[in-house]
Amino acid sequence: MTARPIELQPPDLSRWRASNTGIDHVWRFASDTPGPSVMVQALTHGNELCGAIALDGLLEDLQSGRLGLQRGTLTLAFANVAAYARWDVSDPDRSRYVEEDYNRVWADDALDGPRDSVELRRARALRPFVDAADLLLDIHSMHEPCRPIMVCGATGRGGEKSAAFARRLGVPGDLLIDTGHPAGLRMIERGPFGVPTDPRTALLIECGQHWERAAADVAVDTLMRFLCVAGTLEAAAATSRFRVTPPPVQRVLRVTEPVVARSLDFRFVAPFTGLEVIARQGDPIATDGDTVIRAPYDDTVLVMPSMAHLKVGTTMVRLGRYE
Repeated sequence: MTARPIELQPPDLSRWRASNTGIDHVWRFASDTPGPSVMVQALTHGNELCGAIALDGLLEDLQSGRLGLQRGTLTLAFANVAAYARWDVSDPDRSRYVEEDYNRVWADDALDGPRDSVELRRARALRPFVDAADLLLDIHSMHEPCRPIMVCGATGRGGEKSAAFARRLGVPGDLLIDTGHPAGLRMIERGPFGVPTDPRTALLIECGQHWERAAADVAVDTLMRFLCVAGTLEAAAATSRFRVTPPPVQRVLRVTEPVVARSLDFRFVAPFTGLEVIARQGDPIATDGDTVIRAPYDDTVLVMPSMAHLKVGTTMVRLGRYE
């Protein structure tokens, strides 16, 4: 596994711990004008620095009065701060989570069940804010260097309405509609977000490689575009903070199947980093012990391949095609 250069510095979030909501690191702002309840979350995974940088800057602007809300309410949450506290520049993946993936625990069966973990306790504390949101943006990054991807949710579970909302943002170029995660429900699919006919909508932006400088620019840019489209911020104030030129076209990339590791002998046939297109059906993608995983159709697209978290049962890559 190739070490990636660390170009970002994790911001000191201690000043945001004592919040105005009674829940550490969760802030809420309200306008006098009615409008949607909007939520933005960073640090779903503690090693995804770009979202922390974007929210840290926005909170500073809101607290100083350089920015104000145009309408509705805005909730800003630093999610897995316990994992973030484990940040170690010599072992940056260590801070992804403490006990389990915070973004696989959002089904009621998990949140209301008897199981306990650091991540479950934090999700239970943030659940009222998530469930109150009309629009939600979850800011992430990726282990491998790859152009940004907007994860819009699953086919038939809100993915299409979220892709439509992402088109209003104009970024990024790749809009992913997938099959969900077999390991558990993500926050963007929770409750009404996963109901195609419900107007409440959630998006998850993968800003680029975890620690590259460009990922922070994508995080800030996407955040500002999201708040502009939501009407939360006045358009001129938001657009002055845009950092990324929109792509000439946005394309929907629809996942058809995940590839899950069945053994610890899983290996890709090449050093894939994401969005590679395998031209011919049947061409090899990976091996898993004696099994060869092959492209199921022509022009198979590899979505977020990574060897960073190899375990039996882990999704190693998702396979899809552009519409």
